[in-house]
Amino acid sequence: MGHASTKAALIYLHRSGARDKAIADALSAMVEQAQKKEPEE
Repeated sequence: MGHASTKAALIYLHRSGARDKAIADALSAMVEQAQKKEPEE
């Protein structure tokens, strides 16, 4: 990964994982909101 140590790499992975979850949660909320607005067929 190019980090100076294994510890640095693990810290980076942990933080990026938390960001990934936040992005996924926000996208899920947007999709759910859009689905509620769509007329049912």
